[in-house]
Formats: sequence, structure tokens, C-alpha cells
Amino acid sequence: MIRAVVVDDERHACEELAHLLGELEDIDVVACCPNAISALQAVRAERPDALFLDIQMPQIDGFQLVSMIDREEMPQIVFVTAFDEHALKAFEENALDYLLKPVRPDRLARAVGKLRKLVGPAPRPSFPAPAIERIPCEGANGIKLIDLAEVELVRSSEAGVYVVTPRGEFFTGLTLAVLEERAPALRRCHKQYLVNVAQLDEIVRQDEGGAMLKTRSGRCVPASRRFLLRLKEALGIPHRQAKP
Repeated sequence: MIRAVVVDDERHACEELAHLLGELEDIDVVACCPNAISALQAVRAERPDALFLDIQMPQIDGFQLVSMIDREEMPQIVFVTAFDEHALKAFEENALDYLLKPVRPDRLARAVGKLRKLVGPAPRPSFPAPAIERIPCEGANGIKLIDLAEVELVRSSEAGVYVVTPRGEFFTGLTLAVLEERAPALRRCHKQYLVNVAQLDEIVRQDEGGAMLKTRSGRCVPASRRFLLRLKEALGIPHRQAKP
């Protein structure tokens, strides 16, 4: 069975495509998502084989969404849109296929035929990953975009990944790995934390080689021995040799 996620900000279009996919006996639509945040959550939770993804969406479009998915979780991508001028870009970015709205059942069947040949042991596709300047987070009425300069730290817990700013904490669907890779200002300081080096105010050394980092607003962030040396190198702090 091929597990699929459908992403489209238009509810009717999302439900219609999910219905067409559901009529194919070997497709299981495990989620229908209206925006990037819910799509990222679905990819992480469901590990789908394929993402049927609208391109034209507010705030975070389909191409941007693909670039925010963890490489190890990347499904096959089928772009779906009403505008055919995006076709060339879609295929340049290694998409499996490209469907025009309204989606015809016969054309969808051809795309699924390609998909059947690639699921299972096939390698995960790779896509360009431009630098992240704003982090998409859950907002009261949709997606809230947090400027990277505002971020003090990012923390991970069993409840998810949270972006911490002077204004509060915001849930994001992005992983620490994606943020570490694509947001140069965010540096790993602990297996569960990233810190914005531009927001650092003090490094307080602790026993066993670790440290406590203090941000300009006074927040404390743990730094494990494993990551502290690399963090100091990023800050241009010379390594001090232990005395004999």
C-alpha cells in the first residue's frame, strides 16, 4: 500500500484529490493538510511515500515547503497546480510528476504508475535547500512567520520543536536538523537545543566541560561538552589548552 499526503489550502481541491486517490486500490491517503505546518507534522508523523502538493499557497508555497522537509523523511513529490508555468521548475527540482488542475483521473493514474515503481527501497529524492530567513510556526489564525533575527533559541521536546523569542514560544513543524542545516545563525549547543549566536550574551563554564549559555534577554540554554567546542569556534573564541 502506498501512503500519501495531500496538501492544498483550498479545502474542496484537497478533498477532491484525496477522493480520486482513494479510488485507486493501492493508495492510502493518510492526511489532508491545508498549510505548511500541518503538512510538516504529517510528514514527520506518517512518513508517507508520496506528497501530492499544491504550489500556489499563501505564506509558504509548495517549493518552499519541500525545502523544509528533513532529507531522511523526504517523500516522492507530485506537484499539483492550476498554473503550468511552474512545470519546468518542478521537474528541475526532481519532482516525480506535475499535475494540472482540475486533475483528470487518467493523468493521476499515470502519476501513480510512476510512483509504484519508486516506493519501497528507492532512494529518497533530494531538492535544493535555500537558507531559511523566516521560520514558519503555528499562529492563532494560521501560519506565523518568525524572522530569524528574533529567535533566541530553538528547543526540542516530546511535545515537538519550539522557537523561542522575547515575545514567547511558538511551535514549528521544522526539525532541529533542518534548522541547523539551513539557518546559519542557529548553532547546535545540545542535542535538544539550537542557539542564535547573535543573541548570545555570556558563556558560563560548568563542571565536566559543559556550559550554560545566557541570551541577551536573560534566558539560559544548556551547552553540552560535545557541542561547546564547535560553538566557540563559530564565535571565534580560541581553544584554551589544559595546563600540564
